[in-house]
Amino acid sequence: MSNPLSLAQGRQYLAIPGPSVIPDAVLRAMHRASPNIYAGELVDMTAGIVRDLARVARTEHHATIYIGNGHAAWEAALANTIAPGDTVLVPATGRFGIGWGEMARGLGAEVELIDFGKSAPIDMDRIADILRADKAHKIKAVLAVHVDTSSSIRNDLPALRAVLDAEAHPALLMADCIASLGCDRFEMDAWGVDVMVTACQKGLMVPPGTAFVFFNDRAADARARMPRVSNYWDWVPRANPDDFYQYFNGTAPTHHLYGLRAALDMIHEEGMVHIWARHARLAEAIWAACEVWSQNGAFQMNVDDPAHRSHAVTALRLEPPHGTALRDWVEQNLGLTLGIGLGMAAPDDPAWHGFFRLGHMGHVNGQMVLGLLGGIEAGLSALDIPRGQGAIDAAAAVLAKDGI
Repeated sequence: MSNPLSLAQGRQYLAIPGPSVIPDAVLRAMHRASPNIYAGELVDMTAGIVRDLARVARTEHHATIYIGNGHAAWEAALANTIAPGDTVLVPATGRFGIGWGEMARGLGAEVELIDFGKSAPIDMDRIADILRADKAHKIKAVLAVHVDTSSSIRNDLPALRAVLDAEAHPALLMADCIASLGCDRFEMDAWGVDVMVTACQKGLMVPPGTAFVFFNDRAADARARMPRVSNYWDWVPRANPDDFYQYFNGTAPTHHLYGLRAALDMIHEEGMVHIWARHARLAEAIWAACEVWSQNGAFQMNVDDPAHRSHAVTALRLEPPHGTALRDWVEQNLGLTLGIGLGMAAPDDPAWHGFFRLGHMGHVNGQMVLGLLGGIEAGLSALDIPRGQGAIDAAAAVLAKDGI
């Protein structure tokens, strides 16, 4: 029975893995009248936005903007590089890897899906065997998700690049960084990633609506060999526009650009290295609490090895239906929203109610994480769910360490 005295009034805390918390500076930047889309401030600032997006991705190559969500970025990347009948290799570690493969199949590609399950990273030895067996180089791209938002698995992209190089395989390395960019360390050029896709609503801290595709010269060569690319998805005019409208193939996403400008200013003021370290420390605090809770009862982290855990999202489980019960209790009683267990079980399967996720990406700090963990502790207590004791102390000790 829920507590009749709700404490959910006040500012809600959306602790889901995207959309993430929007900074006040971004909200203020977007709260304005519609601008001129033909000349003036909006036009003048867009080239700088593109350059600063490339800085976040750590690339000297091309950055393009699409009006859409992460699925739009998936399709844009594929439309420019993969022709119908081409083969792509998809090493999946969660629902979003599978989803990108489904997108490729829908565009006419032959998809070789290797499903590593929901709790383990890509097995590089298995990928090496597949690439070694592909003597004719039928595989044109490897579609890898850096952080799968459903499972919270973080994959080793430099190791995947090393496998491609060791086998002298020419396939493009394409990375989904929708959950990870601006949270987990990612360095496109240094890691040898040919195409990277992301969206604005997670580490970039802007409401959903814009997506981005970054590509290097190897990918540009693949685009040049394509028999056709539709005008809308074609990244060539977006990367090298003669006229302002070509950045977007039409009307600009006006207010998203103002919000993105403010978010990028915040990101570069803090610095990418500090951002990565901040997310790592906050994630470590969350893991410390979760590991204590898991010492007694059915509380469990989805990813056992910290080396394979995302610094942006943590997938968890309880005995069903306690996952859903916990989410409901903290939202109704505390104003705290936790993420559903996406892709871990079918929605009509009773097991679905055992899974949930914590989003700790973008505009988050130590007191927010302690509030998130304290809310979960309160919910576990109210619902009388068995767990280990001392979780908040363990998290606080991590946050109290000197430096990051």
